[in-house]
Amino acid sequence: MYFSLTQDQVNIQKAAREFSEGEFRELARELDKKEMFDDRLWKKAAELGFLGVFIEEKYEGMGMGYLDQCLIVEEFARVDLGIAHAIESTFFGTQLIQMVGSEEQKCKYLPPICNGKIRMGMAITEPDAGSDVSSVSTTAVLDNDEYVISGNKVFITNCSVADFLVVLCVTNPEHPKVHQRFSTIIVETNRPGYQAMPYHGKLSLRASNTGDVVLKNVRVPKENLLGKEGQGFYNIMEFFNRSRVQVAALGVGTAQGALDKAVSHVRKRQQFGKPLAQFQLVQGKIAEMATKTEAARSLCYRAASKLDSGTPDPGLSSMAKWYCAEVAVQVADEAIQLHGGYGILEEYGVAHYWRNAKVLEIFEGSKEVEKVIVAKKILGRF
Repeated sequence: MYFSLTQDQVNIQKAAREFSEGEFRELARELDKKEMFDDRLWKKAAELGFLGVFIEEKYEGMGMGYLDQCLIVEEFARVDLGIAHAIESTFFGTQLIQMVGSEEQKCKYLPPICNGKIRMGMAITEPDAGSDVSSVSTTAVLDNDEYVISGNKVFITNCSVADFLVVLCVTNPEHPKVHQRFSTIIVETNRPGYQAMPYHGKLSLRASNTGDVVLKNVRVPKENLLGKEGQGFYNIMEFFNRSRVQVAALGVGTAQGALDKAVSHVRKRQQFGKPLAQFQLVQGKIAEMATKTEAARSLCYRAASKLDSGTPDPGLSSMAKWYCAEVAVQVADEAIQLHGGYGILEEYGVAHYWRNAKVLEIFEGSKEVEKVIVAKKILGRF
């Protein structure tokens, strides 16, 4: 495998770094403390072409690849994961629209998302259906030319700011094959019966809008069906193959950001008459942190490259997601340790990296679920 980035990729990486360094740092702590997001960052990211770069040019995307998107997401998370997630979540789900949406749906939803005019979200998780997607119970009953949707969703990103959500529903409850009971349906959030309740006091991603959604007899036209009826479960699995690689990139960026903080600190902080960086134990920690981060980056880039070559590998996407997330937590934890008592103070930034990193091991499939997927690929089903 050829590991060097193209000149175009180097340029987009540099542009993403300049944008995040110039715009995120001064706002990150304030937005985290206030549990809010500054929409100007989203609008500017759109102006610079950072939203959904994998979307085809005819739908006003950049026509680039998933690796290119990972490079952008990584640079954003390197500065602040909360802001990075708030921005990238605005197009979270466009992967699915581009894959299975009708031409009318693609033309209606993709251009304004790329241009920063509307936001979307995915509504999959329920109180009793987290890792077990096939336990989703939200129903969509066809009534003449409309679906009537009822159910509860939890941990939904952009619940109160999205213009629409892609909702996983049960449309064929009696189908003998469990996985063919589900469909994905586009639900505009301004429809009667839609209610969102954002969370407050989260450990991670405080700048990102997340909460519960209640759907009470929400009516949408049957044209809002995304893909074919009965294919919703499979649609979501294909979506996860792509979205998990993007989460992996968030992990790589978070690890790199925490490592940067640690390196800066041990070079300046003195103990016993010399910088911490001169102690071999500290050097060993830095070496391990850097090696894990680089290994995670390579795995992420390889998984993204498989997507771009048209050969998505669910096992590799799952490897990248759980490993990059785990490395983000481990590196952030060591960064706190190297800061000593200063590490637990928010003003030094490393505690902020750890708090944000932790959620990466949970959402988009917990690391335990990812390992099951990897194991089944290697061992087969038995």
